[in-house]
Amino acid sequence: MDGKLLLTFNTGSSTVKIGVFDHGPGFLKRIGKGMLDFSSRPLTFHLMEGPQTFHVPLRSEGDGVLTDVIEEVFEWLGEHFDLSAIDAVAHRVVHGGRDFTGPVMIDETALGEIEALTVLAPLHQPHIVRLIHAIRSLRPELPQTASFDTAFHRTMSEHVQRFALPRALYDEGIRRYGFHGLSYKFIAGELARRDATLAAGRVITAHLGSGASLCAMKNGRSEDTSMSFTTLDGIPMATRCGALDPGVLLHLLTERSMSRPAVEDMLYRRSGLLGVSGISADTRMLLASDKPEAREALDLFCFRTAGEIARQTVALGGLDGLVFTAGIGENQPPIRARIVEHLGFLGIRLDEEANAANSEVISAKDSAVKVMVIATNEERVIAEEALSLLDG
Repeated sequence: MDGKLLLTFNTGSSTVKIGVFDHGPGFLKRIGKGMLDFSSRPLTFHLMEGPQTFHVPLRSEGDGVLTDVIEEVFEWLGEHFDLSAIDAVAHRVVHGGRDFTGPVMIDETALGEIEALTVLAPLHQPHIVRLIHAIRSLRPELPQTASFDTAFHRTMSEHVQRFALPRALYDEGIRRYGFHGLSYKFIAGELARRDATLAAGRVITAHLGSGASLCAMKNGRSEDTSMSFTTLDGIPMATRCGALDPGVLLHLLTERSMSRPAVEDMLYRRSGLLGVSGISADTRMLLASDKPEAREALDLFCFRTAGEIARQTVALGGLDGLVFTAGIGENQPPIRARIVEHLGFLGIRLDEEANAANSEVISAKDSAVKVMVIATNEERVIAEEALSLLDG
């Protein structure tokens, strides 16, 4: 270690990815990473440090406040890193609402506003808030920062942000926000480094993981995106429904007399690939299955994703590049191929060998659109934004 340490917490709906960064004047390097998976029992802390990997069962269950869990995590991190060198902890916050347009230091006011947005991101925001409180309790002297997934999309024009609802609702904050902004910010920067000409053009990035969305970018700025007011909108996901006729909700609440919590649970946790297949939310398991329901779920996912790419091509007025990223986008050639099969009318062609090898460029030479696979790195963006605040 050559400088100070910065910890990043990238909180998902059931997992927390932890980054350990060494930093100093002119350098930032990740030297360790860990993960907590709250859906598994016993709760286990997975720590990867260089070539070594540790899987440590924790005493705590992770229910309620997370102080005990974070205390154990810090104990294990302390076995491998000098925690006295930590000068800040940085968080990914999923929803920043109207007011958070960039990273902030977390003070009482900011924490209160983040907590108030929980209703718009019920799968993610509660865990983030609990983590912030736990770290405050254990290490109150450490400054904490927040980086927002919604901030990248604040460049979208007003007509893109609007729903066709009464104007007063827009003014009250009911609008399209967009998510996965930290991932898109990283891809925009990485694309500029690898292909500056393409980065300056019209590019759609498909962030395909358990949560999935797409973003239309022009000159590295968000012009449109598939998720909107909450993380439910857009394409189908692992367990989330994606775009849905609001009339279905009215029907479920009135004619079927479903309670609001039951509808919320279904939309967030029992729909998407899991709901359609009845088998799994994991595309790897669905690809390996010979059941027609698995095929149907994958066909729906790929068809809707291709349809969203076509829609965003309209928003951009054409398409120069298509980038696949995140777990599915980076690692599953059959999914990419099925999506692109629907897009032949745009002149998109894949090189089958390059796609199978997860190469950086997977488009064929005669493709009208350059297609790339770029691994995302949200933790680095979180760290960079935190350092920008610490450096004033």
